[in-house]
Amino acid sequence: MKKKFAFLLMGAHYDPARHQADFETENRLTSIRTVRDYPEAQAVIRTLFENGYGAIELCGAFGEEKAQELIRMTQGRVAIGFVTHFPEQDALFAAFFGNGGE
Repeated sequence: MKKKFAFLLMGAHYDPARHQADFETENRLTSIRTVRDYPEAQAVIRTLFENGYGAIELCGAFGEEKAQELIRMTQGRVAIGFVTHFPEQDALFAAFFGNGGE
């Protein structure tokens, strides 16, 4: 059975129907999915969970609180992490993502 991993990006500028990708190897399926907002994210996470994804990484837009909510939603049965960065990089991230990341 292949291990399934997904990376989830959140931003209003994404079109989830177009902005997605799958990479499949002999032993692993890696998926990149996009959502426009948190309610869409919940639906996608639920689908990934139901389809046997064992690990999901969230972009930094989710933050710790939303990551914890999604862990509870999947009953702690999916490894869910979220991207973070070093505090000394805060100004660079704020400058880059300050206009919504577009």
